[in-house]
Amino acid sequence: MSDHLETTLPARMPTLRVMPMPSDANVHGDVFGGWIMAQVDIAGAIPAARRANGRVATIAVNSFLFKQPVFVGDLLSFYADVVKVGNTSITIAVEVYAERNRLQASTVKVTEATLTYVATGEDRKPRQIPPLESLSASA
Repeated sequence: MSDHLETTLPARMPTLRVMPMPSDANVHGDVFGGWIMAQVDIAGAIPAARRANGRVATIAVNSFLFKQPVFVGDLLSFYADVVKVGNTSITIAVEVYAERNRLQASTVKVTEATLTYVATGEDRKPRQIPPLESLSASA
């Protein structure tokens, strides 16, 4: 792990914001990696489902890097962006920032990940992702 390099939050709305609770951490107050992974999966699924115009399922965690520990009481902001769209799959990049010591407003990037989701139909089988034109026409 590198030094606690302070940063600022991206100048856009996060996809998800959440604060881990004591039940999400070990006895030392460090938040479980699995809990963070679950939140990243939720954050990534939001833009994937929007782009797919419906149900999606996680099919791969392409990369996952814990850059800094996460503590109980950190306010986590998840930023998720579509990076690739295939015929039935969508790849999403997720970055996670923690606001610590809210009185001093310290912010650090704690996690980054890339996940792939597949668009599925009601039968839970892969389906084609609609072209962007058809999504904007229906909006």
